[in-house]
Amino acid sequence: MPGLPGLTASPPVNAPGHGVRSPATTDPAESVADTRRDIQLETQATTQADTQVVIGTRVVAPFVMRNDDGGYHGLTVALWDEVARELELDYRFEETDIAGMIEGVADGTYFASAAALTITSEREEVVDFTHPFYVTGLGIAVGREPAGLGQAILALLDPEFLWAIFLLLGVLLFWGFLVWIFERRGNPEEFGGTTAEGVGSGFWWAAVTMTTVGYGDKSPRTVGGRVVGFFWMFSAIILISFFTASITSSLTVTQIDSRVSGPGDLPHVRVGALDQSAALEFLAEDGVNARPFPTLAEGMDAVARGEVDAFVHDAPILRHTMREGWEGEVRILPAVFAEQYYGIALSRDHPERNRINRVLLDYLASPQWTRAQERLLGRY
Repeated sequence: MPGLPGLTASPPVNAPGHGVRSPATTDPAESVADTRRDIQLETQATTQADTQVVIGTRVVAPFVMRNDDGGYHGLTVALWDEVARELELDYRFEETDIAGMIEGVADGTYFASAAALTITSEREEVVDFTHPFYVTGLGIAVGREPAGLGQAILALLDPEFLWAIFLLLGVLLFWGFLVWIFERRGNPEEFGGTTAEGVGSGFWWAAVTMTTVGYGDKSPRTVGGRVVGFFWMFSAIILISFFTASITSSLTVTQIDSRVSGPGDLPHVRVGALDQSAALEFLAEDGVNARPFPTLAEGMDAVARGEVDAFVHDAPILRHTMREGWEGEVRILPAVFAEQYYGIALSRDHPERNRINRVLLDYLASPQWTRAQERLLGRY
């Protein structure tokens, strides 16, 4: 609408296009430059996101452990760090369970999955694996129980303990005979009589001297007898220490649950295993009806409380877990069975499979890997 004469508003002096330039006004050339810069930054961010690969994992000490800052460390983490460095990969770990590690690799969610993942034929049907980086086997955790009277008696009848008793009696008889040789004529009041009576007196003297009771009813008076007594007193200190250790060892054995001594006993006792684990699969194939536990800690607690007689899992993980909180409540049997191979899960026809295998084999032959195993697993 045309303005009325004298009422048309004059634009302010600082209005755009009138005198002073507004700060909000952008030069067309600068606007184009800013737009290009924004696009470049967005492209760079997208590229970085696209090049960062995701590795599926799960916390399973000592192979994968979580730091206080949210990062990870462990034997498998050290191995994957070396692979990523050689392949110049930017990666991040994402935690999941065992099934998720396999499924994530199969559907392309994960570039790889690495933890303490056992290579099995069932998993090979879904994904591929690298060369094994650790060879182990299944171990058995059992609880400790207080000794009953019957168990204590059986322990004292153990052949090794009986052998120690007979050895002690033989040593006492030997030193008693020696002191009798010297004392039978010089001290007939205490070591005289028939040969049996004299040697018996010597045996009694050796026993009370060893136990430091020293009744004083028998004591050598000849020079030869006192020399024998001198050497016997010091020898007895060593002997009584050995004998005490034997008794302690035998009684300690009675505190150990003897229901399970090896894998052959598993079909006849209550057994637990980690859910979704290779151990659970093996037990099922072997006809053992094992109770699945969602976590390793719950399984170890069940053994300690006597809810199950044995808990089966990978031997190095069991040993490490026991040292972390169940030492004294649970022990690990020495027998290791059902050999296990740990590998890194990859998708079928993975483009980097050969390169990953080469790096893996080089690292496994390095002293760094040996030191890492000794530091995290110990010498077993």
